[in-house]
Amino acid sequence: MADILLEIKDLEKTFPGVRALKGVKLTVNKGEVHALMGENGAGKSTLIKVLTGIYQKNGGTIRFDGEEIDCRTPMEANDKGISTIYQELNLVLFQTVYENLFLGREPRDKFGRVDRKTMTAEADRILKDLGIDVDVTAPLSRYPTAIQQMVAIARAVSINAKLVIMDEPTSSLDSQEVQVLFRIIRQLKSQGISVIFISHKLDEIFEICDRLTVFKDGEYVGDYDIADLNQFKLISLMVGKDTVTLERKKEGYDFADAAPIVNMKNIRQGMRLNGLDLEIRQGEVVGLAGLLGSGRTELAQVLFGTSMPDAGEIFWWGEPANIHSPSDAIKKGMGFCTEDRKVEGIVPHLSVKENMTIALLPKLNRFGFVKFKEQDEIVRHYIDRLKIKTPTPEQQICNLSGGNQQKVLLARWMCMNPKLIILDEPTRGIDVGAKAEIEELIQELSKSGISILMISSEIAELERNCDRIIVMREGKVKGELVDKDIHQDKIMEAIAKGSESEGKVHE
Repeated sequence: MADILLEIKDLEKTFPGVRALKGVKLTVNKGEVHALMGENGAGKSTLIKVLTGIYQKNGGTIRFDGEEIDCRTPMEANDKGISTIYQELNLVLFQTVYENLFLGREPRDKFGRVDRKTMTAEADRILKDLGIDVDVTAPLSRYPTAIQQMVAIARAVSINAKLVIMDEPTSSLDSQEVQVLFRIIRQLKSQGISVIFISHKLDEIFEICDRLTVFKDGEYVGDYDIADLNQFKLISLMVGKDTVTLERKKEGYDFADAAPIVNMKNIRQGMRLNGLDLEIRQGEVVGLAGLLGSGRTELAQVLFGTSMPDAGEIFWWGEPANIHSPSDAIKKGMGFCTEDRKVEGIVPHLSVKENMTIALLPKLNRFGFVKFKEQDEIVRHYIDRLKIKTPTPEQQICNLSGGNQQKVLLARWMCMNPKLIILDEPTRGIDVGAKAEIEELIQELSKSGISILMISSEIAELERNCDRIIVMREGKVKGELVDKDIHQDKIMEAIAKGSESEGKVHE
């Protein structure tokens, strides 16, 4: 029987109106590399934050190295032997390598002064034990991201960590640097140190991990040995089966002769987008399928002007788009409902009316005054049309349900008379009834000639709503499905086999 290091049972975490963890469990053995898998919103990050003392649990038990723990701060978790390396490295680049290694726990001499000689010698020894030979007295900024990542790992190990949590550790590394990281992970494993490995890159999961646990929508799906899974099976476990009873109502593909509204050619952006082409035709619902990190959201952000590409061209109705900011995109007739509506979408303490018309205000302005009568008419029209449940347009939007908040965000762009609306996870975190209403609205917008670019982790949702689906993986288009080929099994197959095939999966 394996020697258990971490055992979590019936873990609960709630936020106002949201049950983020629903009695989940997790078991990690000593000297094991254990993957934590699930799409956005699955509960991975919440569990890690509860384990490391950033959040406080609402129920359940956590046993670590034979004792029950309930860490109240990250420092307490460190003292227990739990160290976390986040995707955004919490390092101080202008300080030296050795200063970063001992940040917050600098050794002192008998006079209370920082003992830099000891720090330098220890830092050099720790890094060389990991196979990293650098000048520890040099500023950390002198070294590439890969070395910075190794310094973060060395710091974790130097606190005598028993468990190292790595959150997307390879997101900024090239293939050679990834292999250096994997060598160090195997070295930690040989020393009996456990690793929780969180990554969206399935190839890496199958290469470095021993076991994995899958979460979905804050619930435990199961524990699995890597040897018992393939990528297709893992994707099926992560995606699950949709409970919405809607069926696909589209028949045929009616947009072959429709005018292209968007053409994106050879779009490149760092390691996120790698020479990507995309066309969207008028009135068409185009879905972007792929796992977290495939580049779906990054592509949408480039189109909307939230971020700039390193190379490539974007055409709008056949002319160069010249989009340098979201305001440029809005002026052309684009809208964008972001993935995280609570952080990037709604303005929580403003009213429904203010949230709905915030993008329209320049058009409602006359001589420095808002045309309130026209504003009220527009708001009431969309409250009725979208069946937004609110006692009054003056109600703060934070007091509405998630589904009604999403409807307000859709109304924000609909009242602008858009030509294209980008929907990033449009039904995440809302109930089945509201989900059905939003899906019906998507079809209504399409029939009126408005194009939709839809990003969703729910395969069944893409199947129901899209005229064409683009499968993405690692910043590239790996497949295209149209008409009768749009089916859950074929979409998941295309995602799983994306690394082996280029171009269209089904003609």
